[in-house]
Amino acid sequence: MVYKMNLRNIKTNQFMKTNRRSFFKTLGAGAAGASLASLPFSGMATEQPPVNDDDQQLFIGDDIAIAETEYGKVRGFILRGIHQFRGIPYGADTGGKNRFMPPQKPKPWKEILPAVWWGNTAPQIMDGRYANAYASFVDHWNYDDVSEDCLKLNVWTPAIDKKKRPVLVWLHGGGYTNGNGIEQDGYDGENFSRKGDTVFVSINHRLGPIGFSDLSAVGGEKYADSGNVGALDMVAALKWVQNNIANFGGDPDNVTIMGQSGGGAKVCILTAMPNAKGTFHKAVPLSGSTTEAMDQDYSRKLGKYILKEANLTSSEIDKLQEMPWKDYILLANKALKKMREDTGENRGFRGGFAPVADGRNIPKGKFYTEPNGLSSDVPMLISSTFHEWAMSRTNPELEKMTADKAIEMLKKWAGFGGGLGDKAPEVYAAYAKAFPDAKPVELAIMISSNRKGVVETANAKANQKAPVYVAWFGWQPPLFDNRMRAFHCLDISFWFANTDLMLTHSGGGKRPRMLSDKMSETLLQFMKTGNPNGGGLPEWPHYTVEKGETMILNDRSEVKNDPDREARNLI
Repeated sequence: MVYKMNLRNIKTNQFMKTNRRSFFKTLGAGAAGASLASLPFSGMATEQPPVNDDDQQLFIGDDIAIAETEYGKVRGFILRGIHQFRGIPYGADTGGKNRFMPPQKPKPWKEILPAVWWGNTAPQIMDGRYANAYASFVDHWNYDDVSEDCLKLNVWTPAIDKKKRPVLVWLHGGGYTNGNGIEQDGYDGENFSRKGDTVFVSINHRLGPIGFSDLSAVGGEKYADSGNVGALDMVAALKWVQNNIANFGGDPDNVTIMGQSGGGAKVCILTAMPNAKGTFHKAVPLSGSTTEAMDQDYSRKLGKYILKEANLTSSEIDKLQEMPWKDYILLANKALKKMREDTGENRGFRGGFAPVADGRNIPKGKFYTEPNGLSSDVPMLISSTFHEWAMSRTNPELEKMTADKAIEMLKKWAGFGGGLGDKAPEVYAAYAKAFPDAKPVELAIMISSNRKGVVETANAKANQKAPVYVAWFGWQPPLFDNRMRAFHCLDISFWFANTDLMLTHSGGGKRPRMLSDKMSETLLQFMKTGNPNGGGLPEWPHYTVEKGETMILNDRSEVKNDPDREARNLI
């Protein structure tokens, strides 16, 4: 078999860089590297670049892939018929005086800007990112330079024309602390853009202490927005889409926001931000959702601990803007640890630096409480996976787990929520009744990966007039001796027609591609109409609190009425 090199790997020095897992991009060229004629996707764009006698697939040149933005022209390239633009600035450098401040507009440029490589990853601790060999193999994360000049976005589009295509804006995972817009190959927008004749956008924005340090109690009005600047970055990116995406063949009046894990929670945060209203029209959170932002009493207390850890007074707070970003992140994390030790209050991995209910940018209280309130007209599709935490992937001994062993484990640990204690036997028995064919290890993982957050969000959103649809992804890949199961992140490549690209998740081939074809077509239908029906899955009713209608996504997909309700409610 001949593998065609992806553009990420064209330059030898890039191919050899250790922080790029480019081998997998080459290995995964089955769909992304195939000729246009052989792609197994429908909905091909009608406009294609000229093809010479050598069946040329990459086009870049002086007059190729030029697009106008409000700040200046950008030059991308055409790869396999899809125009790509990488690293377009939507905001100014966030370092120095701009740290902790709302995003500023980038300076306009006169010359054509080369938009042919990814923008910088937002500041985050990179030490040990590839320390786990198996995790690196499975996810083979993509990271390039890390800096505060990170407000960049990427665009995939079939053509630079006036056609109004549906637009999808992808919000990456990693909690509110890690990640970037191209972290996994499954995030690649080429196949989805081609299949649905759509415009695909992914963004980077500020994260962790750089993006969510609430210094409003110690810094005064100047720092009033500091707890939410990472969320304000996302709003700025959406406003860039509103102002510019028509120049890339997209429709600013038909924008879907979609994210997974922390990205799913970001989707929900945006639906609650008044400043984001009108910048998107459908919402899709995957394996992560929320119905409220962080309590500001907690975030402000943490801000005081940060100032104390830095040994600064309120009048000296601007010195925090002068610190190297890594030094500041390490200091802020120490302050968080100290606060947790002093108060005994630990709100989990998102309970440190995250969007804040400041009543200024994000409202206080529960989202979706008003039937005609903010985003009440935005349809939502919510999904999660059966086995978010696939703990037995590299541990075959766990496959021998007995029911008693599973119960003992669940007493002490059941996901991010801690152990179940004395409730563990009752919860385990209820799940075993609901899923009689599941092994003890599978039940333990399902309980740890329970859908309480999904259902809570769906129940709240169902209070509004726009429909809600709920899915539960159960497809399991034939990898690691069938121990990977339906793990966290697996479903992403299915939604984006990338199962033959993200081989270390799906294994590739016909079986995952068949489900992916239906899921990606269903997503396209939802983007176009707000209703997922018509994409090849069974008839999908909208969610109701009474029945809990849920689409089970698998080789044979089917709708079930809240299949884990009784068991889940015991947790």
